[in-house]
Amino acid sequence: MAGVTYIIRMLPLTFFKKKIENPFINSFFAYVPYAVLGAMTFPDILYSTGSVISAFFGFITAIYLSFKEKSMITVSLASVFVVFIAERILCYSGCL
Repeated sequence: MAGVTYIIRMLPLTFFKKKIENPFINSFFAYVPYAVLGAMTFPDILYSTGSVISAFFGFITAIYLSFKEKSMITVSLASVFVVFIAERILCYSGCL
């Protein structure tokens, strides 16, 4: 496992000696970490609560507050609160 990890990290250093000037490749490398993080996180968001509906409400809350440039702790606490309230409402209306 250490050998495979080392090879993956060593190959770019071996093949790319000079600075990459291509704007497409630079933008690709700039956005890949965010895309991978989103692809790994999004499915877990929807299935992390007792209901996909409450998880969706928490997700929408997090997206809204993030676009309003609130702090990470504010986004997290507000999303947890919205999920908690949504779970209570769903449970009182029949535990969907």
